[in-house]
Amino acid sequence: MSKMLEEIRQQPAALEKTLKSEWKTAAKLRQALEKKRPRLIVLAARGTSDNAAQFARYLLEIETGIPVSLAAPSINTLYGAQVNLSDALVVAISQSGESTDTNFVLERAKAQGAMTVGITNEPASSLARLADHVLLVRAGKEKSVAATKTYTGQLLAVYLLAHALGAALPEKSLQRIPELAHAALRLDRDVQAAATRYRFMEHAVVVGRGLNYSNAFEWALKLMETCYVVAERFSSADLLHGPIAMVESAFPAFLFVPPGPVSGPLLGLIDRLQELRADAFVITDSRNELAFKRAGRGLVLPLRLPAGDPPDVFTPIPYIIPAQLFAAYLAAEKGLNPDQPRALSKVTRTL
Repeated sequence: MSKMLEEIRQQPAALEKTLKSEWKTAAKLRQALEKKRPRLIVLAARGTSDNAAQFARYLLEIETGIPVSLAAPSINTLYGAQVNLSDALVVAISQSGESTDTNFVLERAKAQGAMTVGITNEPASSLARLADHVLLVRAGKEKSVAATKTYTGQLLAVYLLAHALGAALPEKSLQRIPELAHAALRLDRDVQAAATRYRFMEHAVVVGRGLNYSNAFEWALKLMETCYVVAERFSSADLLHGPIAMVESAFPAFLFVPPGPVSGPLLGLIDRLQELRADAFVITDSRNELAFKRAGRGLVLPLRLPAGDPPDVFTPIPYIIPAQLFAAYLAAEKGLNPDQPRALSKVTRTL
């Protein structure tokens, strides 16, 4: 068994540990933010952590109404521009806490007087030392190069950050997230069987929207780095604005289709893909089985999700787990080692 598969299966325990350990930290952060509510939130991240930041952008804007921007670190590190972040909350997300460029953004913002938050899996990292407040992902050492348990841990930390900013995310609902992750793992055999169909896949598109848009990026990243599949990622709207021209008969298209505001546009896209005779594969849950019926292929998560507004607010963590399993099993089908992708290392330092 690959380390990637082992670490995917460790996620319910890692999420529960993170919740128990970081709830008090989030409460203290909430007190600090009540005294100094930011006019803007700026997120700095790279790689998988950048996908977590994309989720943060949607969750924080939807739940708090505060504008959120994703930092372009090269504006600081390569162009040397001075961006005034003095009234912003600046959040750096990094699995290792050693990403040179994201730490530089945080350091520059802190020097200007901005409140800073670090989200990392490494308590002794440079990021943990640099940030004013730290939300630790308690995932334990991640040995596979492909991030899995640290990604879902970062998503959970973002929920805690949203709670600290006053979002109406009930504690009881947040406490159920490890249970939802455990339920998603029950699809293990179904995912393994599904992956065999795509053994010779070389190209694909991955589609998500809203709160699962980041998951489209993350699933595509896992397919690229562990299976060497050229996986393009889009929102349903962006795919229709031109790139759908590359979709032809039997072309694989993977879609996250939760219930709620994004369901209608995604169901419309499934119909369009069927007209093109593409190979549509959906991840959804029992509240939106129509998506599975329209696509004819996919996975329906056996979940009883907490009531939320919007209805898809608690779907991202359980939805990404079968996608992670899919990538791990597809890599095995292709005879590849997902723990050591070519040309990659666990910690990447860029400017």
